[in-house]
Amino acid sequence: MIAPQMIDQAPPSADWMDAPLTPGAWRYIDYGEGRGKRALFSQGDDDLLDVTCVFEPQGPQILLIRNGRPPSDPVQMTIRAETEQRTLTARAASRNAIAALTVSDPLLDAMALSKGRFAVEVFGVAPLILPSHAEVSRVIEDCRG
Repeated sequence: MIAPQMIDQAPPSADWMDAPLTPGAWRYIDYGEGRGKRALFSQGDDDLLDVTCVFEPQGPQILLIRNGRPPSDPVQMTIRAETEQRTLTARAASRNAIAALTVSDPLLDAMALSKGRFAVEVFGVAPLILPSHAEVSRVIEDCRG
């Protein structure tokens, strides 16, 4: 019997675009006129990322809320998309890191239109590689009015 030939495989890429997607699913929540919209990415009962439209006196904003206990306040939140990446200053609140963006921020368009995925990285919390689904785009567009 001849032993099977072993083939050396290249190590997995460190590039986030090649990393496997985080398991889970998006869902869209509409709280009604003037009360906000949300796109939640969850694994079972655990919400991992919340993309929420809030109406503030200075105008609507999109909050990116990463569930997980960040080690410090403030904390850095890096968003990576195909056409743009940026590190935001997020505040730690309870078990979350929260970053706010104006509705006209081009980073939101990069997230919505990225090549099928975008990444959310918060220091001290596992990174997320998320599919770009209609729920995210819908919250952004609804918030822009």
